[in-house]
Amino acid sequence: MIDVTFFLHNDSVIGYELSGHSDYAEIGSDIVCAAVSSAAFLTANNITDFLNVKADVTVSDGYMKLTATDERAKPLIDGLYAHLLQLQEQYNNDIKVKTTEV
Repeated sequence: MIDVTFFLHNDSVIGYELSGHSDYAEIGSDIVCAAVSSAAFLTANNITDFLNVKADVTVSDGYMKLTATDERAKPLIDGLYAHLLQLQEQYNNDIKVKTTEV
């Protein structure tokens, strides 16, 4: 299962953390892992490379964490949140999305 946590601060999303693997299918054929990974990396790259927002990003196998307090990052993180909620509806045994106040 992929666990996703979005970090809220003063009712604003300031980051996210993903961990785990969906095990929906074999590595290389897992559409859930591919969808989540692609969306998370696209979001991180857009924030850091195109908006030039300073963000703390950590990546390793089956793990990603991003924190960005710049307001310009908010719409992109909100978009990722909405996208992953949709994926959770379709693949509720493979991805779990939650929020936590920080």
